[in-house]
Amino acid sequence: MRSTAPPPPRPADGRAHPSRRQVLSYALAGLGAAAAASACAPQAPSGPRDFTFWSFTGIGQKDDVARYMEANPGVTIKLTEVGSSQETAQALTTAIAGGEVPDLALVQAADLPKFALSPDNFVDYRTLGGDDVGSPYLDWVIAQATTRGGQVIGIPTDVGGLAVAYRKDLFEAAGLPTSREEVSALWPDWPSFIETGRRYTEATGSPFVDNAATSVFFQALGQVSEQFYDADGEYAYTNPQVRQAFDWSLDALEAGISARVDSFGSAWNAGIARGAFAVTCSPSWMLGTIKSQAPDLEGQWDLATIPNGIGNWGGSYLAIPAAAERKQAAWEYVRDVQSPASQLQHFLDAGSLPTTPENYSRPELATATDPYFSDAPTGAIFTKAVLDITPFPVGRYTAEIGTELQNAIKAVELSAADPAQAWAKGVRNVEIVVGDL
Repeated sequence: MRSTAPPPPRPADGRAHPSRRQVLSYALAGLGAAAAASACAPQAPSGPRDFTFWSFTGIGQKDDVARYMEANPGVTIKLTEVGSSQETAQALTTAIAGGEVPDLALVQAADLPKFALSPDNFVDYRTLGGDDVGSPYLDWVIAQATTRGGQVIGIPTDVGGLAVAYRKDLFEAAGLPTSREEVSALWPDWPSFIETGRRYTEATGSPFVDNAATSVFFQALGQVSEQFYDADGEYAYTNPQVRQAFDWSLDALEAGISARVDSFGSAWNAGIARGAFAVTCSPSWMLGTIKSQAPDLEGQWDLATIPNGIGNWGGSYLAIPAAAERKQAAWEYVRDVQSPASQLQHFLDAGSLPTTPENYSRPELATATDPYFSDAPTGAIFTKAVLDITPFPVGRYTAEIGTELQNAIKAVELSAADPAQAWAKGVRNVEIVVGDL
């Protein structure tokens, strides 16, 4: 399955033979998760359609809950925003072990494979919505929530189709074309993208892309046919496609086209406004971030096709724990809020790209444009990026493996580590995480 994990580093909780300091860190992390679970321990709802709901922060669930309660007078949803997506997943793990679970939980796509290893901890949505419960959703998205035994343990909320956001004024200053069709034609693949960056940097003396770890490696990694696991569930993280994505990121650094600015940090935010880089790979949900950081640049940004034409970054799922007391009430909410009609409204209200392909031909989405991005046809660009994605196997450590390899690139990019040793160091750290060393 396409990795949808966001790139910031996360702790490796599966390291073999940890040191005392590491053991202490893990113990403290476990106490933190237990405290979080205790702090948001579900309280029994009073009404027959009331239920408890755990979400992570910054994902807009408050709005969905408010709309649902307004449309269903008398229904009370106790929403708890636990923390980050990782903290929410850890709190849910702790709650499942202790038996005090919410009736509904939001799970980031990157964390779902771990939960899928123990599907009996969750309701199989087929028991509530029938065998075709996954049919409204993109095949590759619902596949990530479907276990080897066929249980559907999550209903998808959104996807993050990819494009390249670029500064037209900076391209013009570099003597490059500025129309989105011509710009898209510059980079049918990643080597062409890097070569375009070289042309830009040679002409301007300025960096082309924000960073290589996220805008090259992470995105190219999501386009492979085999990533970290093979079809039999065996590790495959050293396969040629992963190595190629890794090497492209090092090629970008060697070409000198990277601003070496880590995604979403303060320097990255400031760089959007001051032109510290000319392009960044942008999922649909990132458009709002760019607008908020550079409100005065409306009409200077535009959107082009991602190299290789496909890609996704982001997404989450709604899951009902098997021990939940109000399964039916939670299911009624999921069925309503994640219906094709509701997902289309989410796009119109907040730009969240639907996981329901029947919406992709609807004029509200198909003809949607964004004036900030030079009236780019956002609906068409982002839906095209996710339509032809095919799944590849994921496993327990998909997110952690990706993070360790990405960190090896960041060590070169941000800390001047030796690029010749980057791959070997990344693989060694992966082996520690998965217990192969």
